[in-house]
Amino acid sequence: MKMIDSCLIAAAMLALATGAAATGAARRSVSLAGDPLVMRLDKDEFRIAFGINGAQCLPGGCSGLIRYRVQWRATDGTARSELKQVSYTVSPEAGRTIAVDRQYLDTAEGAHTVDVVNVSVDTITCR
Repeated sequence: MKMIDSCLIAAAMLALATGAAATGAARRSVSLAGDPLVMRLDKDEFRIAFGINGAQCLPGGCSGLIRYRVQWRATDGTARSELKQVSYTVSPEAGRTIAVDRQYLDTAEGAHTVDVVNVSVDTITCR
């Protein structure tokens, strides 16, 4: 009987710890403020900006990674899809931030004009 009680107590403690971790993870989540912004700087050079809502990170702030996919097409017909990532930090004093990634998208440095077809976010981590 004592063994069953010990197992039940251990299971209950594990459930409480898991619930607390899930609650902590729920508090420490971020979301995008809108669609990613793509800015062309040159024929094959871009900046991709992500607005991040991090109000749930307050008061301690948080940081993480945005893993995203860029689909692009060059004037020579080459089409590619690349998986990229950019880091971000939400300051303890702010509920939002931006993350900007610099990208050169071409098969040969500056040889083609490239168009970004789509940017989609795969995952956003928060720690």
